[in-house]
Amino acid sequence: MTTRAERTTALLQSTALRLFLERGYDETTVAEIAEAAGVSHMTFFRHFPTKESVVVGDPYDPMIAESVRRQPADLPAFERVRRGLLAAWSQMPEMAMGETRDRIRLAVRHPGLRAATQEGTRATEEIIVGALEDTGVPRFDAIVATGACLGAIMAALVDWGLEPDAGQLGPRLVAALDALPHEPALPHEPPARL
Repeated sequence: MTTRAERTTALLQSTALRLFLERGYDETTVAEIAEAAGVSHMTFFRHFPTKESVVVGDPYDPMIAESVRRQPADLPAFERVRRGLLAAWSQMPEMAMGETRDRIRLAVRHPGLRAATQEGTRATEEIIVGALEDTGVPRFDAIVATGACLGAIMAALVDWGLEPDAGQLGPRLVAALDALPHEPALPHEPPARL
């Protein structure tokens, strides 16, 4: 059951995306988004810190870091990140595929949003690196492992967002992480699914 705040956040995001696609990102103001959604200008900022966060915001970083932290410490750092990402994605709520694809398309095509997406990915990288360091992984190893896995995820996301016949996002992300060299699953581990 969704809360009123969650419904308002979803309404603001879907309204903003619709307006960005109709009018253009730069041409759409926060006031126009709020008005079209039937809320106040200040309500928008209670749900999103900036206009760009409607497109590039990612609330899942803590879940991803915890998922990486829970991976067996005897695995190489790269495999801990890979498996942690797979586990985190399988726990995330199902995304609205049309809106997710619209967000990716907007982010890839707009220079400011592209830069914000890169900054968001860097923040995700830092939180994963921190999770690995907390468990004794040297920083350099943590950075390289995390960068490789996030690179695969971002490449798959962008390809999926720009390819109209790309199918479902979840299997695409699993395929991207499975394409990386990795340790075989242990007999008691369930297969990754999204």
